[in-house]
Amino acid sequence: METSRWPPRSPVLQRRPEANENSLLSAQLKGFPLLLHSIGLKDCTVNPSPLLFITRSGQPLPGPLPGDDWTVFQSNHSTYEPVLLAKTQSAESVASMGQNAALLPSVVQDLGLHDGIQRVLFGNNLVLLHKLVFVDAVAFLTGKRLSLSLERHVLVDIDDIFVGKEGTRMKVPDVKALLETQRELRTHVPNFTFNLGFSGKFFHAGSDEEDLGDDLLLSYVKEFWWFPHMWSHMQPHLFHNQSVLAEQMLLNKKFAMEHGIPTNMGYAVAPHHSGVYPVHMQLYDAWKKVWGIKVTSTEEYPHLKPARFRRGFIHSGISVLPRQTCGLFTHTIFYKDYPVSPNELDKLINGGELFLTVLLNPISIFMTHLSNYGNDRLGLYTFKSLVKFVQTWTNLKLQTLPPIQLAQKYFSLFPSERDPLWQDPCEDKRHKDIWSKEKTCDRFPKLLVIGPQKTGTTALYLFLGMHPDLTSNYPSKETFEEIQFFNGHNYHRGIDWYMEYFPLPSNTSSDYYFEKSANYFDSEVAAQRAAALLPKAKIITILINPADRAYSWYQHQRAHDDQVALRYSFHDVITAGHDSPVKLRVLQNRCLVPGWYAIHLERWLNHYHASQLLVLDGQMLKTEPASVMDKIQKFLGLANTVNYHKILAFDPKKGFWCQLLEGGKTKCLGKSKGRRYPDMDPESQAFLREYYRDHNIELSKLLYRMGQPLPSWLREELVHTR
Repeated sequence: METSRWPPRSPVLQRRPEANENSLLSAQLKGFPLLLHSIGLKDCTVNPSPLLFITRSGQPLPGPLPGDDWTVFQSNHSTYEPVLLAKTQSAESVASMGQNAALLPSVVQDLGLHDGIQRVLFGNNLVLLHKLVFVDAVAFLTGKRLSLSLERHVLVDIDDIFVGKEGTRMKVPDVKALLETQRELRTHVPNFTFNLGFSGKFFHAGSDEEDLGDDLLLSYVKEFWWFPHMWSHMQPHLFHNQSVLAEQMLLNKKFAMEHGIPTNMGYAVAPHHSGVYPVHMQLYDAWKKVWGIKVTSTEEYPHLKPARFRRGFIHSGISVLPRQTCGLFTHTIFYKDYPVSPNELDKLINGGELFLTVLLNPISIFMTHLSNYGNDRLGLYTFKSLVKFVQTWTNLKLQTLPPIQLAQKYFSLFPSERDPLWQDPCEDKRHKDIWSKEKTCDRFPKLLVIGPQKTGTTALYLFLGMHPDLTSNYPSKETFEEIQFFNGHNYHRGIDWYMEYFPLPSNTSSDYYFEKSANYFDSEVAAQRAAALLPKAKIITILINPADRAYSWYQHQRAHDDQVALRYSFHDVITAGHDSPVKLRVLQNRCLVPGWYAIHLERWLNHYHASQLLVLDGQMLKTEPASVMDKIQKFLGLANTVNYHKILAFDPKKGFWCQLLEGGKTKCLGKSKGRRYPDMDPESQAFLREYYRDHNIELSKLLYRMGQPLPSWLREELVHTR
């Protein structure tokens, strides 16, 4: 697909022989039987074309197209078929082009008859119908690989029922209009039902006329869908006691039951989306306990803007769907007072952002407010106009579903979104504003030691903990000194759970938290997850000869009575074929795959800048740890520098360096560390040298690009590859 603007870069511009000084410039597109002309256009029309899928051909869209530099296409070759046509704003322009037709093509489909390549050429920016045709062009040229079905599910939430201040609420005629519009929309959108969110505390809090509107709305209770806000419309993230939230919810539930409002829809929305994202677990727990909530929605994940990037996720058994705005807010009450001008609202509806939301999203939950349905009833105007525009210009099939079914539909379409991607709440002001003030991003670690396993990470963890400015996480009952948050099931427990592993900050600038989880290194998800939550963190990895690492892992498994490791020799494990038993291949992968160092490092470099990563020579850490710690302190930029030469001592019995205590005693790692085992057999050494040959070459290239020195073991291995 190619987009053409006037003048194009490659064509040769030439004045037609019969032209005078008032004529248009024409351009022959070099190598193509196609003339281009620059012109002002109006009254766009969709031409019936096999290219069209979503776009409906029909009546003209009246009015001028923006700008006076639209490229129109002229050709006698059968390869070009017009898709969008428009009238010229100047009759003289048509005459100077030598054309008799009143309609000029601003979008053409190249069938590929000239050079065998199919294209769709656009004559200017994507506006109104051109956006629709662009979506169809992408679908057509990719053989529908980049396309959606014609189904579009729409749910319209009306927040703040009973909450609005006097003068903004619905009166009896407004409630009647709401029901009548719902019935009217159902003729175009099967089962269309407004979804009403209520806070019972504010029932009958308006004028006498508005209170009568409240009564009439409740007399129609079975005509609508209903969902709860908080009783007093409070923001849940401000309350840290789950029981307080539950009490508020119970008051709202009691109100609902007294007035016949259904309480089993399984959907709720928090005021101002507070507590949904960033997650406030007390809200999720109270929702499930009181209401049995299974679905909510928010405009905040992953961020409010750009809206097209909003996504869903599932957390603690609750599906969180993306929520969309529609240009209506609590203060947009009167048509004539719409921000900038009423024309801005109409532009949103007729081909603008609101229409594009429906066009590009198979499921859209729209947020509106009680105040949008009183006075000028802008909510009714907006959605009636939107449905009319969609049906006039598209073949889309609008429908609706209750929230639980909508969530099931959403995650069947987008299963990859089920897993959330937690982000740093302090990187987004809106997120920080709806995050508990009792929580602080200073509790997140600034350093991750990512592994891989069996390279000396536990020793480094001990050495780092000896520094007065460095504080490690609390130990885990399950995984000891490792939290293992970013790579496994713990991630789904959320960032509140993660933060609990670190002390509350002491309000000193020297607080520097770190954690070590050695299986982060080769995880396919850890790098992306870590970068989302800890974008400014420093990363340390320790690399030893991958053959030695593989052998060490095998011996580690034997020491822990792994039956596969006990049954098979190391050589059997690393040379096992694809038809070997599953458990044997699992052990083989854990031995070999972490040693694909370049591949795993590249994954981390996709999410962190090279300056944030430090690659340590594991052999040097083993033999000269004090020098390595000097390097690390410089990398971290610590305020205080510790002389590790004075606080580390070599323990000949253990065979490695330990913490030096008063009186010359040492504190070493446990019995499982520094374990001695037989040397690797020559056959396995030869096999692994060849197996890792290309991986090591790629690692050397990567470290060179990163500006980091090659470990001594890698230099030795490269000598053997020559």
